[in-house]
Amino acid sequence: MTTSAAPVVEFRGAGLTYPGPPPVPALRPSDVTIRQGEYVTVVGPSGSGKSTFLNIAGLLDAPTTGRYFLDGVDTGRLDDADRTALRGRRIGFVFQSFHLLPHRSATENVMLAMVYNTGPRTDRRARAREALDRVGLAPRADALPTRLSGGERQRVAIARALVTRPSLLLCDEPTGNLDTATAESVLGLLDDLHRDGMTLVVITHDPGVAARGQRTVTIRDGVLAERAAA
Repeated sequence: MTTSAAPVVEFRGAGLTYPGPPPVPALRPSDVTIRQGEYVTVVGPSGSGKSTFLNIAGLLDAPTTGRYFLDGVDTGRLDDADRTALRGRRIGFVFQSFHLLPHRSATENVMLAMVYNTGPRTDRRARAREALDRVGLAPRADALPTRLSGGERQRVAIARALVTRPSLLLCDEPTGNLDTATAESVLGLLDDLHRDGMTLVVITHDPGVAARGQRTVTIRDGVLAERAAA
């Protein structure tokens, strides 16, 4: 990644205030640019505004001030349907809780990310298996989540996030429910995805996880600041 790489995430004075009374500023007007291929970590105490940052970046909430550009698209100019479509094409989400359907196989859980894909179902299944192979779970493609370890379930969740071939992967405490060894395995996978060119944003409370990024964004009391990762 170089400074000439195209911006994927670009906040231009973007902030969000929840209406009152009294109004609650969840994220103060902020400027931040995350370029193609970057690995950025986001840290801050509980209630600092990390989730608001993720919700804006992930097109789950719209800023109430400023502008947010995703892959050069001014998202404030989009209606709800177009925002949903852009989110589905360009953003993959990985959460602390894996959000897998327990009675669907790993392949079927990954396929759910393509529910709005108009291609043949056989193509969706092939792409799901390709994504599972990418995260090292090809042998477990037909297993139910209840038969998978925590680390394997998080890898299914990552495969689901990758299957639409997004330009941005947003991870919210991706190792929060994992033991140390399993967390290291998942973080190694994220490192591999970054080396392959994926743009990563990882929200974490763990300094060790934060240090794996190229840059760290800190948020405290809704105020965003940047520092180089340790």
